Amino acid sequence: MYTKSLAAAAISSLALATPALSADLPIAPEPVDYVRICDAYGSRFYYIPGTETCLRVGGRVRVDTRFKNFGDDGDWGDRTRNDVEMRARAYLYLDSRTNSEFGLLRTYTSMYMTNTSNSGSFDLEYAFIQWGGITAGFADSFFDFFTGFALDMQVETYSDETTNLLAYTAAFGNGFSATVAIEDATFRQQALISPNVNGNGGQKWPDLVGALRVEQGWGSAQVMGAVHNVRFTDASASGQVGWAVGAGAEFKFSSIGTGTRFAIQGVYTDGASGYGSTGWNSRITDAVYTGTSTNTTRTWNIFGGIRQGLTDTVEFNLDAGYHNVDGGTSAYDFTQWDITPNIQWEPVSGFMIGAEVQYRDLDFSSASGLSDRDEIYATFRLQRTF
Repeated sequence: MYTKSLAAAAISSLALATPALSADLPIAPEPVDYVRICDAYGSRFYYIPGTETCLRVGGRVRVDTRFKNFGDDGDWGDRTRNDVEMRARAYLYLDSRTNSEFGLLRTYTSMYMTNTSNSGSFDLEYAFIQWGGITAGFADSFFDFFTGFALDMQVETYSDETTNLLAYTAAFGNGFSATVAIEDATFRQQALISPNVNGNGGQKWPDLVGALRVEQGWGSAQVMGAVHNVRFTDASASGQVGWAVGAGAEFKFSSIGTGTRFAIQGVYTDGASGYGSTGWNSRITDAVYTGTSTNTTRTWNIFGGIRQGLTDTVEFNLDAGYHNVDGGTSAYDFTQWDITPNIQWEPVSGFMIGAEVQYRDLDFSSASGLSDRDEIYATFRLQRTF
């Protein structure tokens, strides 16, 4: 009897211990959704966890010391102006890409924050969607081709405009493509002069832009055109249809130093001066209403540049341009030309130190009553891109 009781007690004891022993067993961990590398679109892309969308995150920090015009026209020393401008700027880049049955779906966002002379600002650099051949949003104008090798170029010699647009690009193969776009006309508007009231009226229709482009191993080339509505605030001034045409080419050579790039572009505008340059002197117009007739402004523009690698870490750049303006009436005629050399050193990949000087000559017509100007600018930059 005693033996049976002891056995029953032992069995009961083991039964009671079973839950405690099972609680000590290891529990299978939840599966970890590791970040996967996405190499379909180049380096530094990764899959957003739980999706088939690839994302690239990047940024840039830029620090400039900018010397404003210190030519012989009297700007230097103006007590209302900062002759030396110190600027810090931080960029954030977001590039997402997803394959779909209709083609690649891409979004690109770039924004930056700037502090200049104790004054801060926040700006959108790019925000656009690309799907198949469609581009929609805030992006580079499809008219623009060569946009310079300059480091800073405080006054542009070329057209380099970011605008709101809707475009379609058809790729024909072998590097050939064609684009048609509607682009926000307000970004290109220049002054409209009238004896009654100056200024542009509200946008009635956007600019129409077209471009044919080729990209090959030797470089790239483009021909382009644009139509621009000239609409005065002054209702008595007749509107006009402005237009612009241009062509450019960029060539690559590998026989000199660590490589050479050379670019040249010409643009003619009639009532659409904003396509000739985005660095005009404030005297530029799109048209002048004399009180009896509307005369559009015509401009001739030729500009280009050279980029020469000197060593694996040092390169020299030079931009130059010439612009001739027939401003509707002789009071608004002028010519300008400029030259901008710089030197850049990249001691560490993604980190650049550079210095640049820019000279601009402005020759006004005698009817303007303005004195000719010689302007000189300079920039020293440190920049880290990651």
